[in-house]
Amino acid sequence: MARYGIKDNQVRAFNKMIRVSTQKLNLVCAMVRGLPVDRAIDVLKFSKKRVAGEVLKTLMSAIANAEHNKNLAVDTLFIKEIWCGKALTMKRIMPGPRGSARPILKPFSNLTIVLESGAAPKKKTAKKKETKKEAKTK
Repeated sequence: MARYGIKDNQVRAFNKMIRVSTQKLNLVCAMVRGLPVDRAIDVLKFSKKRVAGEVLKTLMSAIANAEHNKNLAVDTLFIKEIWCGKALTMKRIMPGPRGSARPILKPFSNLTIVLESGAAPKKKTAKKKETKKEAKTK
């Protein structure tokens, strides 16, 4: 039974209200997108980004969901989709020059990870485009 657009061989996990901007979170998401789970765990453990710990925690939750809820083999899992979105923004005020006020915006983000069981798709390699000079010589 496919529920909420999730297939039988897929699981998902959420992490809401992460105290980081979506731009910074998306950098970490891009590092692990499409990787097998064991490789993604290694990348996140050794990343210097502060938010990598939150992404790792969410990934481990998705793996636990796959094992417990769907009885999927962990060694065949890969990250099918990973995305982040905006949550609320805390607004604070800092005093500025001449009695004025300066805003401080403290953004929060949401994270969603979808894992799929099976073989990870191979990444497509970009083909080299012919230049006009090469086309003329042929």
